[in-house]
Amino acid sequence: MEMGVKMKGRRSDMKSQKVEKYAELLSQTESVLADEDDPLVWMATLACLIRDVFGFLWVGFYRVQGRELVVGPYQGTLGCLRIPVERGVCGACVRREETLVVADVHAFPGHISCDARSRSEIVVPVHDGSGRLRAVLDVDSEEPGTFDEVDRKGLEQLASRMKGLKWTAPH
Repeated sequence: MEMGVKMKGRRSDMKSQKVEKYAELLSQTESVLADEDDPLVWMATLACLIRDVFGFLWVGFYRVQGRELVVGPYQGTLGCLRIPVERGVCGACVRREETLVVADVHAFPGHISCDARSRSEIVVPVHDGSGRLRAVLDVDSEEPGTFDEVDRKGLEQLASRMKGLKWTAPH
């Protein structure tokens, strides 16, 4: 019984630490990107901040271009350059237009392995102000079961901040 109480307490501490890290990340984002409206700058900066705060294996964006996802700014090892929307966790996120949390990527049908060390993944849709899906935020971990509701909420909050950006280049 005592061991169970210790484990439960440790998980609770880890969860509260993660909540604090996301609050810090949101504050940093609002400070650094307060007057910025360029999506490319946001993607590059968020990839850097998220990886710096959490140390995940890979953090980056894939931009929606027709029926394909094209790699955008990222931090980590070489990413897949292009992903058909019919494949992988990122493609499933685009098709469903909802966040996907995958505890074991090897058990996910159609998973694309850009880095064999990846064991778990979370992918968050990024919409513009009119609700159009513009990109996905993809985060990979070397540990299985890394991502949970705290990650979902934190990353969705960050992605929602990108709605007001200028997604089309001026003519």
